[in-house]
Amino acid sequence: MDETLDTLGKTITGALAASVTGYAVAFGELTVTAQAADIVAVMKFLRDDGRCQFWNLIDITAVDWPSRERRFDVVYHLLSPKQNARIRVKIETDETTPVVSIIEVFAGADWFERETYDLYGIVFTGHPDMRRILTDYGFEGYPLRKDFPLTGFVEVRYDDELKRVVYEPVRLAQEFRTFDFLSPWEGTDYVLPGDEKAKKGQGS
Repeated sequence: MDETLDTLGKTITGALAASVTGYAVAFGELTVTAQAADIVAVMKFLRDDGRCQFWNLIDITAVDWPSRERRFDVVYHLLSPKQNARIRVKIETDETTPVVSIIEVFAGADWFERETYDLYGIVFTGHPDMRRILTDYGFEGYPLRKDFPLTGFVEVRYDDELKRVVYEPVRLAQEFRTFDFLSPWEGTDYVLPGDEKAKKGQGS
């Protein structure tokens, strides 16, 4: 399988030398890195070329690397039922540089791009409806950025009794818990509820 993916990577790199900066095969998966400005051309090639035929868009997401100048990897996952293969395409962008929408190539990119915008703040130009899709009305910030604060935000909900939208501080459903990941044989360094009963039983 790796040989097939390696051949496919060389084919794509050779055909799109100006747009594709490299490829790698790892853990049985092919990853191609491309220029952000050429993403539409790359996607059209992957969809239409007879050696590729990646007809199915599986997902669009992002990865945040805050210490990097171009902090975001925008990641596209495609499937070729004809070739029985998957491919991952990565491009880089920063907080202020928009990415061209691929909705003209894959209509299914619509909600994926909106989700990436909503959670990371990456704007896709040419998208017909670039607005938030998961967070509440009036939400500030982008929750999947590494620098997004865990406290200090409000949530919005509709109150049936007041018959209006209300803003409330974010409340966590359960308390934070600490996990020491020790094995059951080593035991924990703190007392669990009920342990004192077991010790009493041993002493009697």
